[in-house]
Amino acid sequence: MTEARTKKWRWQVAGLLLGFALVWEIYVKAKPADEVVLTIGESYSQIRQQSRSTLPLLTGDNRINLYVRRPAVLLFSDPQYGFVTPAAKLLSLYADQDGNVTQLTLSPQVETLPLDEAIATAVALQDQLRRAHWRPVLTADHPPITDTSTMRAEIRAGADPQTFWQAGDKYQVSLDVRRFKHANPANDERYLITLQLSGPPLMTEQNGG
Repeated sequence: MTEARTKKWRWQVAGLLLGFALVWEIYVKAKPADEVVLTIGESYSQIRQQSRSTLPLLTGDNRINLYVRRPAVLLFSDPQYGFVTPAAKLLSLYADQDGNVTQLTLSPQVETLPLDEAIATAVALQDQLRRAHWRPVLTADHPPITDTSTMRAEIRAGADPQTFWQAGDKYQVSLDVRRFKHANPANDERYLITLQLSGPPLMTEQNGG
């Protein structure tokens, strides 16, 4: 193969690779995001059927840790108390012996976040809950997360402030923001939000504080 033909072949390969990359980028942007659609108490099989996600088949061994393998948005589909989260890389469901989902845990983010973004995400989630008629409980010891210097200092210090919200007598959410310590440099602060959703029994002011 001559040098000219070699160069031509290399340019053709490069062009094909570039074309493939552009097509893949368009596909990824156009592809609907994964989503998990549920209400507490629904059967896990129904949730898998109505969701577009990587939730696994239910077996006797995995019902306490039914997790997505690719980030997914949570659509909590209760007609009165519904809300939507950002895409979550960590999203796990718990099913009881009858195969009904009674609890879920998620971190509504695809990576650990700077403090500004973590607080903004938590506050936006709380705003959704308020609009959907959830109410904060146990506020004397666990007030809602706010963008204040006091709460920022608590989060940075590792106090892990946690807030609790209830939807009538049907559901409960706990929400917290904590510092995530890992191999990053000490000046690269990163934070993790955790949201847990469950049904009764619900915490009360008498037994929860």
